[in-house]
Amino acid sequence: MTTLLPTGFEALAPFADRWAIDGSIARAARRGDADPADRAAFFAAAAPLLDAALTHLDRSPIDALPPPEQRLMDMMLTLAHVSLTEEILGDQEPAHARQRHHMRITRSPAGA
Repeated sequence: MTTLLPTGFEALAPFADRWAIDGSIARAARRGDADPADRAAFFAAAAPLLDAALTHLDRSPIDALPPPEQRLMDMMLTLAHVSLTEEILGDQEPAHARQRHHMRITRSPAGA
């Protein structure tokens, strides 16, 4: 049986199907489309694990992450998007999300 996430990150398993997102364009879209309570719950669960996750991920070459580590990496990259809403925009997120729908991202340095 394949493990969903690396050992020590089981608390994030309930969020993996919605927040382990490949590509910055998809991450930004999920941030804007997510239910605010779901977004806040993911942030509350993932933010305290960020340092541990980065330390764990540093043990493997970034271009050869096993699936559980890649899933964790994708979640931490999504956390970067979500933290903008949770830490800075707050209740202004819906207005920013509407504006993002009119701004089409055509290229991203970290992958589309």
